[in-house]
Amino acid sequence: MNVPASATALAGSALTGSAPVPTPQTGTALPGNLHDRAAKRRRVLDILDAAGRDSLLLTSHTALTWYLDGSRVHISLAGDPIAALLVDRTGDHLITFNNEAERLAAEELPPGVELHTVPWHGQFADAVGALTGPGGPLAEKAVAAELRSARQPMLPGESARYARLCADAARAMTDVLSRTAPETTEFEVASALAARIVAAGAEPLVLLCNGSSRGAFRHPLPTPAPLGRRAMAVVCARRHGLVANLTRWVRFDGGTPEERDAEERIAAVEADIFDATVPGARLGGIFAEIQAAYARHGFGADQWTLHHQGGPAGYAGRDPRATADTDDVVVPDQAFTWNPSGPGVKIEDTVQLTPAGTRVLTLDPRWPASDVNGLPRPLTLQL
Repeated sequence: MNVPASATALAGSALTGSAPVPTPQTGTALPGNLHDRAAKRRRVLDILDAAGRDSLLLTSHTALTWYLDGSRVHISLAGDPIAALLVDRTGDHLITFNNEAERLAAEELPPGVELHTVPWHGQFADAVGALTGPGGPLAEKAVAAELRSARQPMLPGESARYARLCADAARAMTDVLSRTAPETTEFEVASALAARIVAAGAEPLVLLCNGSSRGAFRHPLPTPAPLGRRAMAVVCARRHGLVANLTRWVRFDGGTPEERDAEERIAAVEADIFDATVPGARLGGIFAEIQAAYARHGFGADQWTLHHQGGPAGYAGRDPRATADTDDVVVPDQAFTWNPSGPGVKIEDTVQLTPAGTRVLTLDPRWPASDVNGLPRPLTLQL
């Protein structure tokens, strides 16, 4: 069996209490990389120059966490940010509610950002108007494509943080799935993953799991169902604003010939996508290669219509999801998470384009893998 040396498969429903939750393996202090923040400000000022405007208001989680270099600007994971950021020629102005200001100043606010407050029952627009006067700032949505381009090439500090997060998420997946059994429930897998992600100082944005009774679903929210003979788990974990994405499979028998064949073919589809994801390529062109790869490897020409295929990664789960109409150009140091899938199979990892080639970030050396076109690709863990 391909089982990590430190792991033991558990029977029954004892997964969540079977092993101590690990302490964080990486620090969770605010990064505050001054060099990276200066580069990001320069990129935003270039956007203002091109638009002929003097200020820009950032309001989304993606834009705020990117520009502030990892500050947490949420309370509820499902809610809107509790801050907005005005970038103008004089500096950076964070606007928040009075009941959030003290904590943000103490724990989240990078150096050089001026803090402004409104009452907890007030509106950010009041402070924005006082700061900018008539006319107001450029809205984030007006330059959404330009901001996305500014986020694409990752800077050294955020690249290092992303690699650590991705490794932590991959370790959590190995720790949890290697201790499962056919009787373990999907809820128990999700709760154990959540515990490890939070213990690593991250936020579990997405936790999916399906056992063999629910294998047809490609976005399977967990249920009380047992895993049965085969299961999939998906994690999207956020730390310092960056989101790591990965999928793993586990089974408790040798698998059927059809399953093993489909797993090899979906890895071949992914390899073709990686080959097409090079600096200078356009997302629409890569998407055309995705469509062709499904047909080339026996999944049928319409397989791409049954689930999204992924795209650039970083400060959003996908930034953006690739389609035939996305025209973004791939750049060096950009991160991606592609997730080709077929009936009963899916493969997904977060990678970055480096000078040495594509680097898999969500990698745990304990997880069984095979070499596909020079990259370690995850196999199904057999317990």
